[in-house]
Amino acid sequence: MKRAAAAAALESVAHGMRLGLGTGSTAAHFVDLLGARVRGGLEVIGVPTSERTRAQAEGLGIKLSTLDETPELDLTIDGADEFDAALRLIKGGGGALLREKIVAAASKRMFVIADATKEVATLGAFPLPVEIDRFGARSTQIHIERVARGLGLEGPITLRMAAPDAPYVTDGGHYIYDCAFGAIGDPDTLAQRLEAIPGVVDHGLFIGLATAIFVAGATGVRIIGDVTGGAL
Repeated sequence: MKRAAAAAALESVAHGMRLGLGTGSTAAHFVDLLGARVRGGLEVIGVPTSERTRAQAEGLGIKLSTLDETPELDLTIDGADEFDAALRLIKGGGGALLREKIVAAASKRMFVIADATKEVATLGAFPLPVEIDRFGARSTQIHIERVARGLGLEGPITLRMAAPDAPYVTDGGHYIYDCAFGAIGDPDTLAQRLEAIPGVVDHGLFIGLATAIFVAGATGVRIIGDVTGGAL
């Protein structure tokens, strides 16, 4: 199903496009399929959202750039850990949420590719990743807990680990807290309050960025949103 969603989104990619290339298992299917199109003669420029995606794309012969060299993109295609009917997302399970959000914000359109299991009525079944500066990590955690309580959200906030004795470190050199809040009744307000915490670099709530979601299910792929909309 992930590959079917990726293939459907790929149909919107045209010659000469500047593409943001997402991170994660679903986005990896898209990069694979794009590589096959490139080998067939399609010319695009890709901006990867992680070092993992960069290595995959380079291995497939996809021409790459950086966001400094190519600061405005036509389209970003990426996965999501959850999405709702308002095209709000939780992302960051793959650890690349900051770069994913920067690249998505630089794009005229953002297409999300997902299987139907990622669709939820209310965000929050998937723990919300919050990327933080390593300095004062415990203090930042306390601030996150206070913000959550103020919105009636409870649940463990856990430092993501790469090994039993080593925290996970993002490509940008940050830590990630995974916040198991459960149902998030007001994701817009939570996003704003998390952004106001000095130690928070960014969070996995993607609001107002996705323009269309390609959802693969047992009966095929359906599209939520507008594949033609969106502009910088």
